[in-house]
Amino acid sequence: MPQLLLKAGVWLAATPTPTPSSGPNEDQVTPGVVGFTVTFLIAVAAVLLVIDMVRRIRRVRYRAEIAEKLDAEQAAERTDDEK
Repeated sequence: MPQLLLKAGVWLAATPTPTPSSGPNEDQVTPGVVGFTVTFLIAVAAVLLVIDMVRRIRRVRYRAEIAEKLDAEQAAERTDDEK
């Protein structure tokens, strides 16, 4: 058994592994400055849109709260006037 493992180890060590002769050109696989700029601008636009959306949602929520308070005050005034 140990001789079989030794032979397998020698055979695996002697088997050459293929190495790539020439890889792709670096300009073909990297986005470069243009890709970075476009990605950065899209990220900035997304952040600005999220900030604007949050601001608008808060404004709508505050308007709803104020409308509820005004309705409650008007209802309280009506009940006071009826007495």
